[in-house]
Amino acid sequence: MATEVKNGASITELVQGIVADVGDLVRQEVRFARKEITSDLRKARAAAAYLIIGGAVALVGLFVLSLSAGHLLHWLSLPADHVETARLPLWAAHGIVSLVLLAAGGALSWMGYQKFENVLPEQTLETVQENVAWMTNSDGVKNASSK
Repeated sequence: MATEVKNGASITELVQGIVADVGDLVRQEVRFARKEITSDLRKARAAAAYLIIGGAVALVGLFVLSLSAGHLLHWLSLPADHVETARLPLWAAHGIVSLVLLAAGGALSWMGYQKFENVLPEQTLETVQENVAWMTNSDGVKNASSK
């Protein structure tokens, strides 16, 4: 024999309704999370592109820097009476190019890192946290049932 409530619904029917509502809520949250994650994946691709390009440019900069170090060693080993015709030694030219490449690679990588910070599905996380807090909060359940 089921216990009757004021409007004629049994407690088992009420519990079934609550379980169905929670199921609907979870399904809606999953749908919302999928849409938000799909949008965030597009942002993540752009951020990854910046990081990859920045890393590649920085890698080339490191390669040129190693060439510069080799030319510097060669220049330092030249005899004292050797006259350099260029205004800028070759090692210094390589060093300048490598610094420019390293700066560009670092800037692109930093931009990619900044873009990755905005990729997290924050709205979905906040909504799920609110729903879990509401479901686990006994005061919230009492206030909702008293309405």
